[in-house]
Amino acid sequence: MAKNKKNNKSQPKSSSKFTFWMIGIIAAFVLGFIFIGNHSKTDDKSKTKESIDYSNQPFLGDKSAPVSIIEFGDYKCPNCKNFNENVIPVIEKELVDTGKAKLYFMNYAFINVDSTRTAKFAESVYHELGNETFWKFHDLIYKKQPEDTKYEKIDLFTDKFLADTLKEVASDAEVNKVVKHFNDDQSKESFNKDMDLAKKLGATGTPAIYVNGQYFDGQTMDDLKDMVDKAAKGE
Repeated sequence: MAKNKKNNKSQPKSSSKFTFWMIGIIAAFVLGFIFIGNHSKTDDKSKTKESIDYSNQPFLGDKSAPVSIIEFGDYKCPNCKNFNENVIPVIEKELVDTGKAKLYFMNYAFINVDSTRTAKFAESVYHELGNETFWKFHDLIYKKQPEDTKYEKIDLFTDKFLADTLKEVASDAEVNKVVKHFNDDQSKESFNKDMDLAKKLGATGTPAIYVNGQYFDGQTMDDLKDMVDKAAKGE
């Protein structure tokens, strides 16, 4: 219901460095997806497994699933929008719905003030209204992201925009609870937890994918499935 990185002192990389595209879907059978990006710029820390606190994080799937996948994303990242709309459904079908893994979304907000504002608002949605409403809001935000990348760094996701978007999936009373939580900055701790973890793992672009704390640098859906299978075996 995200991409973080530091390469020396360079800024985090967004969609221009991590382009995801689907090869195709034939008769509802997914052939796969390709990850095109400069994986060599990923910090060495991201190539090792890290212990991660998954508590109080939005996720899809069965809580008892043996493997945990994390997507770090930024709500203003065009490539995260593409990933959410085209790749996440494949991961759900192939790995989440089959019980092999659960999928977490965590924030790595770096593009502009919209990124941080929306991430914190989404954290408030999760805290006040729970996992199901979080994912509805999450999907709506990506759906409403402008197609033209010239808007990537323009302030569009205002407080009013976020509240109005939430009204599409929640009652006025529920929206008021979320807005209060957000205005009181009660989502700051959860947001910082995500940002700190992103930095600790050393990702260098969004979306960045981790499997049981280990960076995924494969190129196809089969690569991801193989990594999940190995993680389930403790490899």
